[in-house]
Amino acid sequence: MPELLKNRYNGGFLHGLALRITAVYPSFQADAFVNGIMDETWDALGLKARMRRITVNLGRYLPTGYEQALGILDKVIAGYPAGFNDFSFMFFPDFVEVYGQEERHWELSMAALERYTPYSSSEFAVRPFIMRYEERMMRQMAAWAGHGNEHVRRLASEGCRPLLPWGQALEGFKKDPLPVLAILEQLKADPSPYVRKSVANNLNDISKNHPALVVKIAGEWYGKGERTDWIVKHGCRTLLKQGNRELLGLFGFADTDGVRVGSFALGAASVFIGGDITFSFTIEAKKATGVRLEYAIEYVKTNGKRSRRIFQISELSFKGNEKKCYTRAHSFADISTRKHYPGTHSVTLIVNGAERGTLEFEVLPQKTMMERSLLRRQ
Repeated sequence: MPELLKNRYNGGFLHGLALRITAVYPSFQADAFVNGIMDETWDALGLKARMRRITVNLGRYLPTGYEQALGILDKVIAGYPAGFNDFSFMFFPDFVEVYGQEERHWELSMAALERYTPYSSSEFAVRPFIMRYEERMMRQMAAWAGHGNEHVRRLASEGCRPLLPWGQALEGFKKDPLPVLAILEQLKADPSPYVRKSVANNLNDISKNHPALVVKIAGEWYGKGERTDWIVKHGCRTLLKQGNRELLGLFGFADTDGVRVGSFALGAASVFIGGDITFSFTIEAKKATGVRLEYAIEYVKTNGKRSRRIFQISELSFKGNEKKCYTRAHSFADISTRKHYPGTHSVTLIVNGAERGTLEFEVLPQKTMMERSLLRRQ
């Protein structure tokens, strides 16, 4: 399992940061700073709690004057090489969020958020400003949307996502996303893939509360250029998984009657937790058509109920009377975001948004090392 991001905030990281601060601010109490962060509660803290702990201790050991403290942080971050970008350094914009929200600090804070975002991201730090000064902050986001640096332009979109993961939900924009759409309109053909991905994710956020609006926008934007087309397609991914017929038609996946499904079968009737379940099927098109292939797994939850997740296989164009065979393996290994439980599961094949067959299988408890050893000897 990959190292948890929070573990990048460790003793070595903090001592390195303290040395950089001391180099530009010699009276900085480096040992007290590190010890104040890594107390007996440190191991139990999550990513954002660790980041905030660093921020609070910066405030404790930097000068109390906000402008002077920012000046020191500016010198520290300027010591990193050009092009440096690491999300671990989000405590720089977090410092602005914690200590710079007063109106008298507005100009200083906006300039700092703009400076710091190329080194990490100010996407979390801008959200309290949006909630406190919505109209003024959205004017700032509109200005950033025209910035020459792709990180700043991305901030204009990412910072106002209604449902940013790990971020505070922007309830006002969940209800009325029109101020957000004005920003996305500026960025819908941005030359940077980094920015376009944010725009698409923002559009996908909006689709969860305003599906009809996003369908309308998709119809207006799609076909205007390759960059915008990618945004629209990626931004409509949740609605496509839900089988929205209008969008499936827009993207060329409307045909359900002219696509035959055959030989849908499981490779085995059961799978141990930690193993893979395989299934196979054939697709044959009566005429030339677009085909979007997905499958849904119905997982058993810890309470015995089921939850469904849809996975995409492919999107492709079929010629008339063309036939293809598919085999897919799906892992039941536990990961950080999903734990598996024994019980009856199912896999459903979905073609152009329509369910075309369901097969059930058993998920069995994970084998112990001794059981695996005995099986290898047989």
